[in-house]
Amino acid sequence: MTRKKVVVIGGGHGQSAILRGIKKIEEIDITAIVTVADDGGSTGRLRRHFHIPAMGDIRNVLISLGESETLLATLMDYRFESSGDTDEDVMGHNLGNLILTAMTKSCGSFMDSITTLCKVLNVRGDIIPATSQVITLFARMQDGTIVRGESNIPNISNRIREVFYEEKVSATPAAIEAILSADIVVLGIGSVYTSILPNLIIPEIKEALEKSKAKVVYYCNAMTQPGETDGYSMEDHVQAFRHHGSDVDMVVMADDEIPDEILKRYHDEGSIEVKMREDGHDYEIMKCSLLDFSRDLVRHDSDKIRESLKLILERMN
Repeated sequence: MTRKKVVVIGGGHGQSAILRGIKKIEEIDITAIVTVADDGGSTGRLRRHFHIPAMGDIRNVLISLGESETLLATLMDYRFESSGDTDEDVMGHNLGNLILTAMTKSCGSFMDSITTLCKVLNVRGDIIPATSQVITLFARMQDGTIVRGESNIPNISNRIREVFYEEKVSATPAAIEAILSADIVVLGIGSVYTSILPNLIIPEIKEALEKSKAKVVYYCNAMTQPGETDGYSMEDHVQAFRHHGSDVDMVVMADDEIPDEILKRYHDEGSIEVKMREDGHDYEIMKCSLLDFSRDLVRHDSDKIRESLKLILERMN
């Protein structure tokens, strides 16, 4: 198999699940382009206090791409128990976020701090923030309401029309270069409007995707997300990308049968299974086993994701 360059764009636990699986494919070079639009929790507090890009999703990706589960990797995910809503101590903070913050302040550069930690954790691949700016994500709802802040968007009882930035946002040059030279660009898994699109709506990233010869593959969510994709079909997810100026060449969907008792619990929480509504599409559809129900939850299995991507790579050769 000819060595391929794979770029994974997203954020949150979904992107980490993909990366944790595909890092074991020896025949590919991996680049993760990660959103820094998060403004909630520990990440939000550090971002406001030190005026640095959000690092929570970067931390998750660092851990998922590490060559082994070292003690430091485990500690990176450690969270100090919160004793209340306070900005004056470490309570509620994630240790990895604090380490990234300290390294950013000491190195003088967010990118340099990521590069240093990649070496310490023996990371397989490159990790690139979508932008090095401190950015704020906005959403315009169907009724015209404007919602400010990534963490607030899913909490509004409304339907999202679009997400956008009010300020001019520039992509990191390394992100543009990675997309232009990629063979495959993977989108997903995760929150469409608050994890994936915050990357794609950056004009230079959108332009790079248009120019790139890469095959754009979207790993579709298995369940809808309350507050973001209520009632969405697979086609609605793709349309969300198209509405924001990005397209896909292939959609990978799970064909696992989700147990009824799990579906009922999700339904009670306002989430339903994402299904394909139509038969004909102007993009490829690949259905395969992708899910894991071992904790009575619907989660994408990293090993199954790896096998599905290997199949895609084989078809490209």
